[in-house]
Amino acid sequence: MTKHVHLTVPVSEQDHSQGPVTAPVTLVQYGDYECPYTRQSNTIVREIQQQLGDRLRFVFRNFPLLQIHPHALQAAEAAEAAAAQDKFWEMHDYIFHHQHTLEDADLARFADAVGLSQEQYQQDMHEHRYRDRIRDDEENGIRSGVEGTPTFFINGVRYDGSWEQEALLAALTQVSA
Repeated sequence: MTKHVHLTVPVSEQDHSQGPVTAPVTLVQYGDYECPYTRQSNTIVREIQQQLGDRLRFVFRNFPLLQIHPHALQAAEAAEAAAAQDKFWEMHDYIFHHQHTLEDADLARFADAVGLSQEQYQQDMHEHRYRDRIRDDEENGIRSGVEGTPTFFINGVRYDGSWEQEALLAALTQVSA
């Protein structure tokens, strides 16, 4: 018998989400901006979002793996700083598309590229304004059994299957049926 692991902190308005709140399926991803597997899964999730449309709500939560990804925390901070300027998803995708360059100067260029106020961005980064939010995501992930990235939850239950497009789409479609 398979033991189901549940999301300990339900999705809320605090989360970064795309898709309707009323969607029959909510996919929560814990990810790391420097993780090549999270980057690959981001592309897959984008394709699945196009296929499922309004039947899917997607939520991204930070889970920087600092022991192996030295730039993951700064990248998460940059995404959160962008969220404060209503540009989370633009920065989220931009970081993944340029994952091989995540130094502070690179992240500042990304902020320009997605149209952020550089003054506000620099202040947020200097003050580490969003570190607590990132730590909250990480702690909530640990309580939910997250050990690596990417980790997915479908309607609050951890998905332990393949995150290749066909398998993940099949699992999401089955839940939405």
